[in-house]
Amino acid sequence: MSGHANSLKAILLALGANFAIFVAKLVAAVVTGSGAMLAEAVHSLADCGNQGLLLFGMRQAKRPPSDEYPLGWGRALYFWSFLVALLLFSVGGVFSIYEGVHKLGHPEPLKWPWLALGVLAFGIVAEGYSMHGCLQEVNKARGGRGLWRWFRETRSSELLVIFGEDFAALLGLCLAALAVGATMLTGNLLFDALGTVAIGVLLVLVAVAVAIEVKALLIGQGIDPARRAELLAFLQARPEVAEVLNLITLQMGPDAMVAVKARMAPVAGDRALIDAINAVERDMKAAFDEIRWSFFEPDVAD
Repeated sequence: MSGHANSLKAILLALGANFAIFVAKLVAAVVTGSGAMLAEAVHSLADCGNQGLLLFGMRQAKRPPSDEYPLGWGRALYFWSFLVALLLFSVGGVFSIYEGVHKLGHPEPLKWPWLALGVLAFGIVAEGYSMHGCLQEVNKARGGRGLWRWFRETRSSELLVIFGEDFAALLGLCLAALAVGATMLTGNLLFDALGTVAIGVLLVLVAVAVAIEVKALLIGQGIDPARRAELLAFLQARPEVAEVLNLITLQMGPDAMVAVKARMAPVAGDRALIDAINAVERDMKAAFDEIRWSFFEPDVAD
């Protein structure tokens, strides 16, 4: 059974790391004239914006239900996550590609390349720390699943975005270090330009992968498949339930909605049937604390 990840912790770790890296890389980019370094500085600044929008989305998702929004604002988090993936990742990627292409046509010699490598080393350490914290939270949520399967099945859009951002940032830093190092060793500025383009392509690919997953949540996905299987097994094991005829779930940000149609075990009368349904719903919400709304319909056929 998967546990509950602390998405807020992962976001704050990423925000702190990215802001420190942004300042360091921006100074180094100005001093060295490295296109790869400038691309990485823009990437880190975009990542700070990512975390800001995710924090805003998490706050908005906590707004209470109303007549106009009877199931609350939980899915607002998916909108902001999608915006992060679609705009900030993609804008960072497109800018990096543009900067790399520009450097191909107008190469500029590197200044203070050792400073660039030092900043990149600092960035790798800081981003590695952020990635470690993110993976700790991911491991709580994924249970025994592999990372790719978790990536495809998770319903935590904010953790998905942070994981994608940390992965792209760490790999981008390594690419930038290779580009600057190769330029220093060979004197060929082509490596710096190609490194910048590679960073941009990486960001665009991550943006597309994350956007595809968050799009599914925006459309309306059920709860995590493993969690749904646990819920179905719970209902089938209840003595009040003779048969589960249909089970519909919908993930609503941090909360979930569940609709159950079931053939109930025979009882003495209407009042006993109502008490049986109430008991199942009460225990179901206690066992699955993400369920905020439940609708239970007794029937004899689906």
